[in-house]
Amino acid sequence: MDRVLAYRRRRETHLGGFTLMEVMVALAVLSIALTSIYRLQGQTMMMSASARFYNLAPQLAQAKLSEIDRRQFKDITDGSGDFGTDYPGYRWTVAVEDLPTDLITNNKYHWVGITLTVSQYEENSYQMRTYRFYVD
Repeated sequence: MDRVLAYRRRRETHLGGFTLMEVMVALAVLSIALTSIYRLQGQTMMMSASARFYNLAPQLAQAKLSEIDRRQFKDITDGSGDFGTDYPGYRWTVAVEDLPTDLITNNKYHWVGITLTVSQYEENSYQMRTYRFYVD
């Protein structure tokens, strides 16, 4: 009878919980998994922001280029600015270059290269280069 009681007591003490080693292994596995998930989430957020920029930047560049196209040749100059409160952090820069060519001999006609750069917080940058023919 004493043997049966001793066996039951020993068995009851082992049913009470996890050993220290089991807890430490579980914590190690959990910490590795959470670290991996955290890194993956961070990369996903960076890729999402980059995709958003490269989707929006060409549209903003085209809108700014449309503004430039509505001007007369004499009013087209280099410049920079931002896109206002609708697009915080987005900036534009325009460089205009009157390109010489042997084909155009009359000073009334101009072959112009326009470089338009859209940037966001100095992290992302999108550059568009186009050419226009203007008549004074």
